Amino acid sequence: MSIPSRLPALAAALLLPAAVAAQAPAAPAAPTAADRAAVMAVVTRLFDAMRASDSATVRAVFHPQALLSSALVGRDGTPQVRIDSIGAFVRSIGGQHPLLDERISGEIVQIDGPLATVWTRYAFYLGDKFSHCGVDAFTLARTGADWRIVALTDTRQRTGCPEQAAAGAR
Repeated sequence: MSIPSRLPALAAALLLPAAVAAQAPAAPAAPTAADRAAVMAVVTRLFDAMRASDSATVRAVFHPQALLSSALVGRDGTPQVRIDSIGAFVRSIGGQHPLLDERISGEIVQIDGPLATVWTRYAFYLGDKFSHCGVDAFTLARTGADWRIVALTDTRQRTGCPEQAAAGAR
């Protein structure tokens, strides 16, 4: 086969990837600092509302059909998952109880269009007494102009927490 007869096949092989790439969806725009701040503002608002026993604000940061779950290890050492309703969680925030103080650190925020995740370590205190620690994994969705929490999963441990050692040193 001569080179001129191979040119159409060679041209097709070289141009096909470019044509396919042109039809692929564009990568989403990188999230801005303002996007990240807006997502973290929702998380901060949740914890501020918990400290204030403000169940109305707690309810407002969640989507009405949000899913709450905890992945933990039971007393017998087996992994477990507990699912809670948003209503039960909101009711637990209002009323008389010690200060519910969840302190977060090391936040990792990822955003793709109307979807965001926040992964963060936390230490939970009842009043000024350390209770437990773990990780919070938030999924948020933009609904109109606002971000709302659509899922929150946490882990819980009572031992091996850095905050526990610091609390014992006081």
